[in-house]
Amino acid sequence: MSSESRPEREREREPRNGPEEQPPPGTGADAQATAPEAEREPAEPESGSESEPDAERKPESAPGPEPGPEAAPDSAPDPSPQPEAPVYADRCYRSPGALAGGVLLLLLGLWLGTDALINGDNHTRLTAVFGLVLAVPLVVAFTLRPAVYAGRQRMRVRNPFRTITVPWGSVEAVRAGYSSEVVADGTKYQLWSIPVSLRARKRAARRTERAERAAARGGAAVAAAPARPMGLFGLGGVPGGDDVGERRAPSDQAIDELRGLAADNGKDPAAQGEVTVRWAYEIAAPALAGAVALAVLLAMG
Repeated sequence: MSSESRPEREREREPRNGPEEQPPPGTGADAQATAPEAEREPAEPESGSESEPDAERKPESAPGPEPGPEAAPDSAPDPSPQPEAPVYADRCYRSPGALAGGVLLLLLGLWLGTDALINGDNHTRLTAVFGLVLAVPLVVAFTLRPAVYAGRQRMRVRNPFRTITVPWGSVEAVRAGYSSEVVADGTKYQLWSIPVSLRARKRAARRTERAERAAARGGAAVAAAPARPMGLFGLGGVPGGDDVGERRAPSDQAIDELRGLAADNGKDPAAQGEVTVRWAYEIAAPALAGAVALAVLLAMG
């Protein structure tokens, strides 16, 4: 039994010690066990490995088109902007005499009204109050309120009871006869703040004539010398170097400036439009209320 079993054992061991025949790939239990792992390897590539697909690396490494001169924006900002034209305030024309007279009248009314309120009886006090309500708006309207404002686009005329806005494009004439006025759209408007003084015109004419005679005599020393004040309160004078030339009254000078503004800005598109008129209800309403109250008080007394 031992002799027969030994050769059989040797024959059984020979295939184990010799070369084993490997089954072809894809067959057998090992292939079936490793097949799921082989299928999962392409689906889960390691990060940073060299087996990444080329399609994923091309967008990163492919250089984009270089911008040429045609790709520059057409609306590039100008590095050197042009400076804007300076904007000046409107010129204002007012009467110094009217301002001084209005202040004096208001002070006088305040003094009389205060005295009546302190020392008067009831009827006198009511009369003083209603009189001030009537008088103060009228004094302000005719002395402090009138003014002419002239800008680049329009002229604003502020008269006692209304304000007229006149664009330069609608101005037909600016003139000064016995009164200053502007004609726009066929309508004439008075300029209360530029009163015409015949005495000022005569005085300016005399000074112009005196300066012309001094220049005609050829007195270089007289022309170069400063004017010497003379006359009442020093209002007269001997013409000097600055007095040579034509002299004009203040009202005529203001009218000349307004004419120049109308001629320079009349064709400007921003200076076109219609004449507008606004009534000064803030002046008319108190004056009317004071007049009615004063009339009723005097009728009852």
